[in-house]
Formats: sequence, C-alpha cells, structure tokens
Amino acid sequence: MQLIACQQCGAATPPHDVVSYGSSGGCYRQLCTACVNLDAAACMGVDGFEDVRFTPVCITDARAVEREFHFRLRLFGQLALDAFELVDGSPGGHQFQIIADADADPWALLAAMIERIRRTLAVTHLSPEGRGLSISGSTVRGRITSDSSASQPLPALVIDGHEVSWEAFGRMLMSFEGWQFKLDIVDRSEAP
Repeated sequence: MQLIACQQCGAATPPHDVVSYGSSGGCYRQLCTACVNLDAAACMGVDGFEDVRFTPVCITDARAVEREFHFRLRLFGQLALDAFELVDGSPGGHQFQIIADADADPWALLAAMIERIRRTLAVTHLSPEGRGLSISGSTVRGRITSDSSASQPLPALVIDGHEVSWEAFGRMLMSFEGWQFKLDIVDRSEAP
C-alpha cells in the first residue's frame, strides 16, 4: 500500500485515512484525519479534543473466518467512528459507523463498535449453494454500494462481507418467487 504524506504534519498516511481538505474557492490539501480533526476541533471550539488512533482488531465471523477491522475517528460537528475491512487497500467488505456528540469518549465508542461488529458477524445471511450463494433464511442484511464492473450504473450489495452483484442477488431472490417482501433502508450509523 502506497502511503501519502500529510501536507500539514508530514505523517506517512494510508490512503483510506487521507482527506482532500479545503474550501470551494481555495486550494485543497491532502491531510491525515488527525490534522483534519484537530482543525475541526479548533474551529468548533472543542477544548481538549484528543485524536485517538485505534489498532486494528481481528474478529471471527459465524463461519470461523477471521476479519480485520480498521478504525477511523472523525470530528465533523459530531464524532463519528468508522470501522471497516480493507479490500485492495481501500475500505470494503463489512463497514460500520457510530455517531455521537463531539465530546463523547472515543474508547466507549470503540467498545460499542466492537460489540456491534460481533453481533453482526454472528449472523450469516447467505449460504454456499453449488458454485454460488443463496439466501439462508428469509432475512438479508447488507450494505448498498455500486458495481464498478457494470457498463451502466448498477447497485451492488455487500452481504456477509462479500460483494454481490445486483444480477446475482436477483437470481437468489428467484427462489422466493410469489412471496412478499419488506425493504428497510437505514443509515449506516444505525444498528441493524
């Protein structure tokens, strides 16, 4: 993974922890999340803000697959803690977010995040079937993303940490032909 030098503090930073920071009329700089957070804290008047860097954590899913989660703390009026797996050096697979007040305890957020990840990974929604996957029960939870391999913009889904094309998911749904369904779409910061 190629690191990017923060244009404020000079720290060698992975691309997933770099923000293109500036204003619409000015120039943009590539800053690490820590520098952006400290600037945001100064602008917001948040005294004593401490930017915390969390070590990645490995958590085993229901299929006994160990998954490594990275964390990013961001201050933007509120405090957001993101947790994500890396796929080819970028956030992918399972992704989670918790949003709290700007003065929230980052360590308490981390504890809540790890509990949310464990609860989510304890359940599987897809089962191997032949050469593909099928829906395990009658409920599927995942994340909506985009299918960059499609010739036209199409959604893709990340279910159980695996990217599933819209077409493949449609084939999985065919086993439920004639059934009814309910589709709930919730913000990624809300617990499933």
